[in-house]
Amino acid sequence: MHDIWNPWHGCIKKSEGCDNCYMYFLDAKRDKSGADIFRVKNNFDYPLHKDKYGNYKIKSGEYLRVCMTSDFFLEEADPWRDEAWEIIQKRPDVVFIFITKRPERVLKTLPKNLNFENLWFHTTCENQRRADERIPILLDLPFLHKGIMVAPFIGKISVEKYLKTGQIENVWCGGENYESSRPLFYNWVKQLSDECKRCDVSFSFFETGNVFIKDNKKITFKNKIEQAKRAYLYNLNYKSTKKQVFNIQRPKEYLQTNLFSSPEAEKYFKEDCTYCLQKEWCRGCSKCTNCYFDT
Repeated sequence: MHDIWNPWHGCIKKSEGCDNCYMYFLDAKRDKSGADIFRVKNNFDYPLHKDKYGNYKIKSGEYLRVCMTSDFFLEEADPWRDEAWEIIQKRPDVVFIFITKRPERVLKTLPKNLNFENLWFHTTCENQRRADERIPILLDLPFLHKGIMVAPFIGKISVEKYLKTGQIENVWCGGENYESSRPLFYNWVKQLSDECKRCDVSFSFFETGNVFIKDNKKITFKNKIEQAKRAYLYNLNYKSTKKQVFNIQRPKEYLQTNLFSSPEAEKYFKEDCTYCLQKEWCRGCSKCTNCYFDT
């Protein structure tokens, strides 16, 4: 699975959703500071890495989540972003997934003549305040594929008025993890799920977080696999009747021409993937240990 590309690492906390940042938590366990921002030398051009036969390691049709230990639109990353965009434009056959808390910085950082066909853009909103602050900006951006990430889900949110614009393809949500005790309430998730169903927008509840409350009963989880299973079994997820289509293109210097005709890379799944709502966009886990269950 090649589902994460971190061209730089480290971030500056932006809002209340960052209070218990998982990246800061994991860096602290390694005696590092999550506020130290640096370009990742060996990984910066990861989408262009090739095997010993000269073929791209990341196959056509794969989905690549960008900057999962930072924010692609972080101001401190301005010196590196143009080069990262150039790398992205060299792989029009790969779908790049962006998740940002900084949608207000996006428009001025976009290169000219950018191909939007293979870009899937999300803004994060952890509560109603951030939803009303960020989603209107999202709606004004020129991306063809737009989504909302409600994570960490720390306050009741309604987004139905934004879903009615027809621009939002998906809503993902999940609770807070690691040392957090901020709870996620079932009723919050149910409301979002119902709004998405009414507007025919895909909805994914991918994990409960450490603390989940349903029917006034508190459930505590430490294992992310159990969180994903419980979230899945609540049966709140919804798949839109509208098909999401990324018009991926053959890159100019693509050596595996025989593979390009296949719209998806080969997938390998293990039993736990049954409950993982990211599996639609990853290659599976039976040959690796890189999915979020292992973080």
